[in-house]
Amino acid sequence: MAIRCLRVLQGNVSTRKVAARLFPTSHDLNAYTSYTTERTIDVGQPTPLSHPQLLAEGEITSGMKSDEYISRRKRLLELLPEKSLAIIASAPVKMMTDVVPYSFRQDADYLYITGCSQPGGVAVLSEDCGLCMFMPDPDPHDAVWQGQAAGAEAAVNFFKAEKAYPLSKMHKILPEMIGRATQVFHNVKTALPSYMELEAFHQASHNDQVKDLARYTHELRWIKSSSELKLMRESASIACQSLLQTMLFSRTYPEESILSAKVEFECKMRGAQRMAFNPVVGGGANGSIIHYSRNDQQIKAGKLVLMDIGCEFHGYLSDLTRTWPPCGNFSSAQEMLYSLILETNKECMKLCKPGASIRQIHNYSVQMLRRGLKELGILKDGSSYAYHQLNPTSIGHYLGMDVHDSAVISNDRPLEPGVVITIEPGVYIPSNYDAPDRFLGIGIRIEDEVLITETGHEVLTGSMPKEISHITSLLNLGHNKGTEAPELKAAFS
Repeated sequence: MAIRCLRVLQGNVSTRKVAARLFPTSHDLNAYTSYTTERTIDVGQPTPLSHPQLLAEGEITSGMKSDEYISRRKRLLELLPEKSLAIIASAPVKMMTDVVPYSFRQDADYLYITGCSQPGGVAVLSEDCGLCMFMPDPDPHDAVWQGQAAGAEAAVNFFKAEKAYPLSKMHKILPEMIGRATQVFHNVKTALPSYMELEAFHQASHNDQVKDLARYTHELRWIKSSSELKLMRESASIACQSLLQTMLFSRTYPEESILSAKVEFECKMRGAQRMAFNPVVGGGANGSIIHYSRNDQQIKAGKLVLMDIGCEFHGYLSDLTRTWPPCGNFSSAQEMLYSLILETNKECMKLCKPGASIRQIHNYSVQMLRRGLKELGILKDGSSYAYHQLNPTSIGHYLGMDVHDSAVISNDRPLEPGVVITIEPGVYIPSNYDAPDRFLGIGIRIEDEVLITETGHEVLTGSMPKEISHITSLLNLGHNKGTEAPELKAAFS
């Protein structure tokens, strides 16, 4: 059966890589057999030994070497006030039912500092002890049901902590560390009772010594390293390829739920670990609901669909939106509105460079959209309130390990090389809005990811078509056989 499947796969050029991974050559198979006979220590997440297809030698997480994690810890200590203590908790496990957990996603700060993608740990960082990790105590019952988890030994040997202890010893060790600190910082949003209930922590809080660590970790995460940008480019590429396939698929299957499933399938088939958020698939008037998530309606002929999607690739996220008519053609009203949003998208991206700020770019986008919506007869009242009924969103946000990354950093902050932002102008016209009927119930957003560079910017999602001519050519490819529009080639040039 395997040999027969292999012949079928090898006959298809597009699936040869898949075939090579599923059915290695005899030489590779021998190497694999030899490898699997060795005892590999399971630390609860991929390592270069257990997952050589994902991690290179010296990496703690895919694409990220131990030196980078050690450097992050050093820079955090340099930012913190002298004799401070940082307590960084892992994300808690959230339960769907009494025994069924939701899919776990690590707290970004904990992952950024430790590289550990598992729940249950508490990391402590200070000048005198370096990184000290308190890891979940070994539990044979949990190992049977959930698999092995990293313990204190793995914290030192794999995650490169200076010290590590079982979590059961934290109540004896951490109070002394808190007592020696002049200030205590912790990640407030994922704070755990296991350390907050300690008397020493209560006392420090009473003395106004406890502060939020986010202002420092978000500062570090704001500017991405070359390793981080490599992962973000791949995440953006996966999102673009997946959304493009979904756009083509929508011509035959114009249903929100099916398109949501399709884009998730495409992302995961290309290596994404999960979606960055539940895809927004808003057909028709649902596109005017900014964070629409039901995805349970058919998309009527002649209506637009707005898809806002992103995926996670080894800890780093993408965020991309396109709007198109699954039927293959824009109506005149849709085209007028779309052209306004597209022009705003492109003009705002021209402003993306060092020294500019999201706030400045946002203000410029508001001017463009107000003027355009007035010219179309949609915006009759020039007040801010009237405009915000049609677009209450910002032009963009920072992007990285979280969708709204480095959230404590102001949108007034001048942008610097290495910062990634989104540019996402939109218009959302409710069906009951006082405007010409042809515009009612239309929602349009065009969102791209933009990396600020030394000389300007790089559009990480630039491969995803957004020109009207490119979109219609793509959607009608195969429906108008023998006619290949020249714009289609330009879309991928």
